[in-house]
Amino acid sequence: MTVVRLGSRGSRLALKQAALAAELLAAPVAIVPITTAGDRDRRSPFGAIGDRGVFVKELEEALLEGRIDVAVHSAKDMTSTDTAGLAVGAYLPRDDPRDALCGADSLRPRMRIGTASPRRRAQLLMLEPSLSIEPLRGNIDTRLRKRGERGLDAVVLAACGLDRIGLAAEIGLRFDPEELLPEAGQGALALQVRAGDEDVVGAVDDPETRRRVEAERACVAAVGGGCLAPVAAHHDGATLTGLVADEDGRWLERRSGDDPVALGEELARLASS
Repeated sequence: MTVVRLGSRGSRLALKQAALAAELLAAPVAIVPITTAGDRDRRSPFGAIGDRGVFVKELEEALLEGRIDVAVHSAKDMTSTDTAGLAVGAYLPRDDPRDALCGADSLRPRMRIGTASPRRRAQLLMLEPSLSIEPLRGNIDTRLRKRGERGLDAVVLAACGLDRIGLAAEIGLRFDPEELLPEAGQGALALQVRAGDEDVVGAVDDPETRRRVEAERACVAAVGGGCLAPVAAHHDGATLTGLVADEDGRWLERRSGDDPVALGEELARLASS
């Protein structure tokens, strides 16, 4: 039987996610660690590293060049539209999509909170304008360590990542999406393949996760924001909700609708008005 070469970032979380995918595929698997631009530079703001997709570009290049057969991504790291020649062959069943507060069990005035995400920054400041939001990059272990080293009151991370590597005990609060709307695709793993090779992973595709995540990505694509803008989209199974905001929390617009493209276009108009 042919060995499927599974490309993954080399972090502890990414390799764990690749192992989860490997367990589901009915074929021998070889995991191929690949370093991305986002992994090499853990200090610069994302905009200084590249436009978007700083954690996926090198994996996509490896796919297109035939060095791997499948790329395992956190769906939230992907750009909102598919790269030419590639397709998401499967979404694995979604884990907890919520954001998590680590180091405290609630938001309090004048807390110092670490996050590099404009989306999280904007919404946190809308919830509590007196917060001090401080840039913080690195893998999960690094960000948890830096919380103590820098004397931060808390950091905000994706709950699913903490759950996957056994660090759920670090979570003091899982934000309700009504408070902090998650990133499009957060909580889901995407198995990307070359267009035409979808059958390599198609048997493990979760249709409900695909329905929700594809709606979220389509909404963000219509906004035109991507991962560098304070844009969010989340489908809870019944309702698709999208959000655009000012990074400093001066304004925020949240809307819901059935049509992802129409919803995204409405949010884009609100952002430009």
